[in-house]
Amino acid sequence: MLQPKKIHEDWIAVIIAFLTITLVVAGLKPALPKYGWSSGAELGAQLTNPSNLIHIGALFLWVLGSLLLARFLAGEFKPAALVTGLLAIVLISLLAQLITANKTIKDLGIEVVLFSLLLGLFISNVIGLPEWIKPALQTELYIKIGLVLLGTNIIFGDIMQAGILGILQSVVVVFTVWYFSFWLCKMLGLDDEFRMMISSAVSICGVSAAIATSGAIEGDNKKLSHVISLVMIVAIPMMLFMPGIAVWAGMSPAVAGAWLGGTIDTSGAVVAAGTKLGDEALKYATIVKFSQNVLLGLAAFIISFYWSYTKKKANYEKPTLRTIWDRFPKFVLGFIVASLLFSFVLPSPVVAAAKGSLKEIQTYWFALAFTCIGLETKFTDIFKVENGKPAMAFIIAQLFNIFFTLIVAYLVFR
Repeated sequence: MLQPKKIHEDWIAVIIAFLTITLVVAGLKPALPKYGWSSGAELGAQLTNPSNLIHIGALFLWVLGSLLLARFLAGEFKPAALVTGLLAIVLISLLAQLITANKTIKDLGIEVVLFSLLLGLFISNVIGLPEWIKPALQTELYIKIGLVLLGTNIIFGDIMQAGILGILQSVVVVFTVWYFSFWLCKMLGLDDEFRMMISSAVSICGVSAAIATSGAIEGDNKKLSHVISLVMIVAIPMMLFMPGIAVWAGMSPAVAGAWLGGTIDTSGAVVAAGTKLGDEALKYATIVKFSQNVLLGLAAFIISFYWSYTKKKANYEKPTLRTIWDRFPKFVLGFIVASLLFSFVLPSPVVAAAKGSLKEIQTYWFALAFTCIGLETKFTDIFKVENGKPAMAFIIAQLFNIFFTLIVAYLVFR
């Protein structure tokens, strides 16, 4: 079978997101099933409603088509391995939607991504993750598609208004938190690879930063996997509790959003937490998080430079300007273009007609992503590696990040 040249996952996410935008603007869009119930009878009637069943089937085909295209562009086209796993993930996410649609739950303002995550965690840690689901676990891809689609709901003027402040906060936080984390890891006796990956993950942008740093220093994949697990596990309580703390403390949407965006280490968790506080807080959380993402390319270049000139091994490739571009998160460009398109190019009636559907589809991609995060997370793994020192370092560094970023957010966005 003809295979294309492999395309980077960031570009694949942008391609799928813009195909989705094109189809929705043209009027071809999947209608998500609509649920809302307060009794078993209402739930039963909605589950057997032919319209909802058709919508479920269309939604599955839409996501399956997107994932097949993604794997084809990545040069890994194995459709048979994806269908059953994706069906399970879609059904878990739909079960989360059913739970969220309960009137009592809905009145509490709990988002579908939370129950997607909890159901995934239950399966992974109590039942066990079946092997046949694993090929469809494409967490980063789902998150990146959702983030590009998020750009259609964030007007570019808002980005420009808060962007400089967001970058200012990001520079101060990233530098300070990275240095503290690096020092802490040294005090706990961790090796240089762990120190680099943990410091970048805590201070910059979680999983993406850990992966970029590991690539820059040619790090151990086992250590990288452990750091990624720490990012995912620690992000869960932060996502759940930080919005409540922000409300309790009476933070403004700008300060709360900047705090969430600057501390929570996964973009999907930032969106989920920001959503709980409303659209304005979500806007600032996204801008600050993306400001940190933008710094990733520069950080990877500096780390490559440092590693190459401090290690005595002769086979390290010297960093170039190309390193910045290679490590730069391309999906951020997709987000900006989507925002520009909906801010300045498309007519207002078209924007008004498409934004609601794109918001629903975006939310569903995040629900799929958090189902995958739950399915991939094992709580028992966190304190096994090196007697739990990496976990201890990560948690202490993250606590420092939480308090320091809060101070900076107040100073910058108050």
